[in-house]
Amino acid sequence: MLKKIDDYRWEVPQTGGMRVPGLIYTSEALLAAMGKDESFKQVANVAHLPGIVRVSLAMPDCHWGYGFPIGGVAAFSMEEGVISPGGVGYDINCGCRLLVTKLTYETVKDRLVELMNALFRAIPSGVGSTGPIKLSVQEEKKVLQEGALWAVRNGYGSLEDLETTEDGGVMAGADPEVVSERALERGRDQLGTLGSGNHFLEIEVVEEIFDDLAAQALGLKLGQVAVMIHSGSRGLGYQICDDYLARMMKDLKNLDFSLPDRQLACAYLSSPLGREYFSAMACAANYAWANRQMLTHWTRETFEKVLHLSPRDLGMRLLYDVCHNIAKKEKFVVEGQEVELCVHRKGATRALPPGHPAVPQRYREVGQPVLIPGDMASGAYVLVGKEGALKETFGSACHGAGRVMSRSQAIKASKNRPIVREMAGRGVIVMAGGKETLHEEIPEAYKRVSEVVEVVHQAGLAGKVARLRTIGCIKG
Repeated sequence: MLKKIDDYRWEVPQTGGMRVPGLIYTSEALLAAMGKDESFKQVANVAHLPGIVRVSLAMPDCHWGYGFPIGGVAAFSMEEGVISPGGVGYDINCGCRLLVTKLTYETVKDRLVELMNALFRAIPSGVGSTGPIKLSVQEEKKVLQEGALWAVRNGYGSLEDLETTEDGGVMAGADPEVVSERALERGRDQLGTLGSGNHFLEIEVVEEIFDDLAAQALGLKLGQVAVMIHSGSRGLGYQICDDYLARMMKDLKNLDFSLPDRQLACAYLSSPLGREYFSAMACAANYAWANRQMLTHWTRETFEKVLHLSPRDLGMRLLYDVCHNIAKKEKFVVEGQEVELCVHRKGATRALPPGHPAVPQRYREVGQPVLIPGDMASGAYVLVGKEGALKETFGSACHGAGRVMSRSQAIKASKNRPIVREMAGRGVIVMAGGKETLHEEIPEAYKRVSEVVEVVHQAGLAGKVARLRTIGCIKG
């Protein structure tokens, strides 16, 4: 039974084996849809895990996931806590990046179809898609260690891109030697690909500004053309999750605690297995950053070729890149003392406030950019992190709209509907690598992103800066 704290916070009371209470950020309007699946129960289940600090959290885009809810956040003590693949997800470091340009809608509207067709050819997408890069084992291991820096060193973008990528596009502690041969094999020819399902590349236009000061600091202007890329670690990340879940499942009988759900299979952070998973996860995170960096490079190239523009005239700059499926070692003040914790964010975005040392210098006065995509008809929001996130949610906010329909439900609901024509009627050109993707991704399969964003804005976790309207969308 949920207990209402205020208009945007609901408590899951601590009962039974829960070590801490749960806290769900939502509104009355969103609450009904959230309660239709097992996500509330999953928030309570996570609260059973050893070493969990203060609270088990869920963001307003929360919905049912594997073990942890998608939209879940939980922080664990480094000494007594655990790490769980279910708390990171199968697509390790699935994330978003936003590229802004010097272009306006008026300058691209007549070339939009040509531009979308060229991007669709240049960006490999869909299930099992492979890119033009064929890595040797030795080179692939460099990618796993160096992340986005590997891509830049090999001609995909510039060092400036790394300055506005979360953690500089590389996660410390990666060790390719703890990644299976099967995972390496799956990742070898998928670098530089969009992937399938809800992954996308969108052309967007800045439609509304909410915070002039923050928008100016981020370089956002009304009418400006931008590109958002949403992709992750592909088959490599999936296989790493699968491998370590299997190992942790086998080890459950040796744990000195019981789990309310086997999908919460985990290992102590201080154990050899826990340390190995963290190192393998870091490898997948680095692969994902390299992947998005390469997609950025090809996007720039395509815009320049189609529009016959120089890099200077295009001015396509990486505003920011955030990951939203990750476990990170970060420092927070807990009960008056600064401690290092391992924060699981599964379908949740880091949202650090002004002045935080992890925020890029150019944005430090306004806070870390927080990128929140919606469904393919609704566009996206840019927010900045607020102090409330640091105090309440271990520096976290929502990551998207959040599904309200499963993929099979969406396919059934949209059977025989002309989705491409429907979207064109809403001013969006859509293309997809998969045959059923557009039916899986119909707008009504998601919550209204505006309502989700309003919750984190009103709760003081992140503040609204701008709303972007989608004009072209490539789905995996």
